[in-house]
Amino acid sequence: MTLWEGGLSLAHVDGTNLLNRHSMAVAARALALRGECLFYIGDALIPAVDWEVTTRHGVPRAYRLSLPEAGGNTTTTALAAEVLHFRTAPDPAQPWNGQAPLRRSSLTAGLLQQIEVALAEVYAHAPMGSSIIPFPESPDIDLEAIGRGFRGRRGRVMLRESVNVTAAGGPVPAQDWRPADITPSIAGMMPEALLSGARQAICSAFGVLPGLFIGEAQGPLVREAQRHLAQWVLQPLAMQMAEEAAAKLGGPVMIDVMRPLQAYDSGNRARSAGAIISALAEAKAAGLDPAQVDLALSLVNWGKDDGAA
Repeated sequence: MTLWEGGLSLAHVDGTNLLNRHSMAVAARALALRGECLFYIGDALIPAVDWEVTTRHGVPRAYRLSLPEAGGNTTTTALAAEVLHFRTAPDPAQPWNGQAPLRRSSLTAGLLQQIEVALAEVYAHAPMGSSIIPFPESPDIDLEAIGRGFRGRRGRVMLRESVNVTAAGGPVPAQDWRPADITPSIAGMMPEALLSGARQAICSAFGVLPGLFIGEAQGPLVREAQRHLAQWVLQPLAMQMAEEAAAKLGGPVMIDVMRPLQAYDSGNRARSAGAIISALAEAKAAGLDPAQVDLALSLVNWGKDDGAA
């Protein structure tokens, strides 16, 4: 979610001043959590807290919006042209609604929650660090006094009244005075593997390569994971947002995520710039027409107004 928010807020928006950094960050967070985001178009973009939509032939026609205010939400009605409605992964049965990434991975998210709750209960209630110490015959009053002396120390100690008892088919040896640890062992449930697998599945649902969060991740892996997120998740989403903004704001809008996020790979950018300059110099020396040069650059998404980010 943080990567979505940072990536979209860093995106370059051309064609409108309404989609500023703040609005893009709000949209990214709403799309990650809810799968859709709605702005009421006014002097600025006002994010809607909740809304009801009226459709015709599956296309939104009007909205009843709940807009945030410090003293409580206000309600207003707006036509579809007065609203920016961004959606991700729309359901074919309800194309006016979006789906959050976690909804597409609901079983994994539920498993992760159950594992975290179970581990929290174990660490909260299980006798972690507790032990049983054999103790010879002694009056209960003395045992209580000794037991109170252990309170407030790390790891509670429970006292057994005597070692001269018969249990499990035979008497306990009188010389066996070693303490017995009763800390529960949960290794058989494989919580670490299950927790790691659930987190990796959720990362994949958001389009984030799980390798980005391993402790041994090196620079090339981090760069490729960031490029994968920008290229296959954020840029297609930004193009959909640009189409919606262009249709509602009355002018061409372009949202570019790839070029701003490539600042981390300055070495490759420098090599690319050098190759382009060399290619332009060779084209000029060969006497190529500027239109032909632009056509060649458009093939690799470097041409003027090629419509690709």
